[in-house]
Order: sequence, then structure tokens, then C-alpha cells
Amino acid sequence: MKKSLLALAVLGAFAGVASAQSSVTLFGVVDVSGRYVDNGGGKQYQMAQDGNASSRLGFRGTEDLGGGMAASFWLEGSIQPDTGTIGTTTINGGTVAALFQRRSTVSLAGKFGEARFGRDYTATFWNATIFDPFGTNGVGSSGNIYLIVPATPTGGAFGTLVRANNTIGYFLPSGIAGGLYGQVMVAAGENAPGNKYFGGRLGYAAGPFNVAGSWARTQVLLTPDTNGTNWNIGGSWNFGFLVASAYYGRLEISDASQNNWYIGGVAPFGAWNFKASYGQVDRSGHVGALNFEGQKASQFAIGTDYNLSKRTALYGTYSYISNKDGAAFIVGGLQNIAAGGAKPDSNSTGFEVGIKHSF
Repeated sequence: MKKSLLALAVLGAFAGVASAQSSVTLFGVVDVSGRYVDNGGGKQYQMAQDGNASSRLGFRGTEDLGGGMAASFWLEGSIQPDTGTIGTTTINGGTVAALFQRRSTVSLAGKFGEARFGRDYTATFWNATIFDPFGTNGVGSSGNIYLIVPATPTGGAFGTLVRANNTIGYFLPSGIAGGLYGQVMVAAGENAPGNKYFGGRLGYAAGPFNVAGSWARTQVLLTPDTNGTNWNIGGSWNFGFLVASAYYGRLEISDASQNNWYIGGVAPFGAWNFKASYGQVDRSGHVGALNFEGQKASQFAIGTDYNLSKRTALYGTYSYISNKDGAAFIVGGLQNIAAGGAKPDSNSTGFEVGIKHSF
């Protein structure tokens, strides 16, 4: 009897070790807001989403392989809590519903760094979102003036401005050369426009300081073979009472170019976070029959979060865009095109209040 109890205890101990070496986590964010937008070409009240953080549902897991190596997966999909639907992605030039639109990767990591395969954020997108006080979310997002083609989703002809399919990526190991970090990424086009991609990012973070730059090339058209380039640099400094940030980037397709920059900050005060940013965009050149010459716009945004707990927050944001010389950028990006779009040279304003819960 004693031997049986001892055997059960030993088996239980090994089972505990085995379970500790492998884990799977369910996680997500649900973010819903009430939003009002006036784009010059139309006004609309909305039940919107993603005003503070991108709504998502995901699964991630890690297995310890021993010797400092680990295998992992990450499956994360966009959800639309105002309608209960899922997000979409672009495959072979068409828009389709995608269960894991945000990220779908498998990785192998160790002392050498991390090799990652699948659909993921592009290296050039990280600076645009990390250094934006609003995290490229909601009516205050810097992405509102980040379009390369009017009246299209963020990124326009740059299908890889945010994510890319069919990628192979490598990430430097943490802790090398102080705070040095970086990645390279390549994506197969697979005869689809807008996905063939090569790029990288290199940064340094130490103490309150963080700075990074990135560069990439994307095949935006198959016939004729046309490439676009995207490069940027961003940084932040944590003063304790304020995290100040700045960003500059340039997009180029054929004869057309676009320059974006913004400055901003987040000031924590107890359970509150106060945010503000100001940015500008200017364009030149042409893409086919589209004329961008001389177009300019600026955006000012302010907002605040109130953290009810570590996982739940209330928020409010106001944003104002001024368009000049034929520009027609709108507050809220793709979500607000249904409101009528901005008339060229008109102003676009938006306000929203909402709640975010993460789990």
C-alpha cells in the first residue's frame, strides 16, 4: 500500500513538471464606444469599437524543449463586439473573413533569438503604433493621416503597412549589447499584389529612453512590377510624470511620396492617463491617374483613460483634422468612410467615449 502511494506521488510530481513545461493561454480585449464623426461630407452617430485598444480573441502557448529552447504558437483574431462578427484580411487581392486576422504564427526561440513563421505585424509598423500615444486606435490614431491612396483602408496600396501574410521573421535575443533589439522579415507574394515584403527594424532601449528605426520594400503592383518603400524612425523618453514621443516616416510609390510626423505624450496621474498628439502629413507626385501633388493635412487629438482596475478602463477622445490643397483625410479611418468621407479641403472631427475590458 505504501509503495502504491509512493508511486502515485512520484507520477504526480512528474505530471506537475510536464504541465509546467507546456502552457496554453486564452486572452482578449473587448472595446466598445459611442462615437460621433463629422467628415465634411457627412455626419454620423455610431456604436463603434477599438477606441482605446483593438478588440481581439486569441490563444497562445509555449512548450519548453529543454536546453534553453522553446516552441510556441500565437493565434489572434480581430472581433467586432458591436456586431459580434470577426475581422477580415486580404488574400490574392480580395477581402475575406479571417478567423485569426491579427496574428497566426508558430515560433522557435532560444539563446539565438526567435524564428517566427506566419501572418504577423510588419517590422515597419511597430514604430508607428508603439510611439503613438493613442496606439493607432480610435479617433485619435495617427493612422488617420497615414493613407497613401484616398478613401481606402489604412495603408492603401501598401498592403503590408500593418501586417503581412506568408512571413518568415527573425528577432534578436533580448539582453544583447545592453538594450539593443531588432528584427528582419521577408514575406512571399505568392502572385498576389501588395504582400511581397522585405524589411527590418533596429532599436535601443535603456532606462527611460527608447528609439528605433525601420525600412521595408513592398511589391505593390504585379503588372507592371512596381515597388514601394517605407521607412521611419521613432522614439520616446519617460520623464516619470510624462512619456514624450516623436515619429517621422516616409512612404514612396513610383512618382508619389508621403511624409508623416507626429509628437505626443502620455501623462499618468493616479488612475488617470492624459494623452495628446499633434501630427502632419504632406504628399507629392502621382500614382496613375491619382494626383497627390501638394496635399497637406494636420491632426490634433486629446484624450483620457480612467482605469477602474488593471483590466477595465473608461476613456474619452477628441480629434480634429484640417485638410488643405485637395487632401481628404478623415477621423477614424476606415470605420468612418460610411459617414460620407471628407470633402477635399474640409475639416474632419470626431469624439468618442467607451469602455475597454481585457482578459
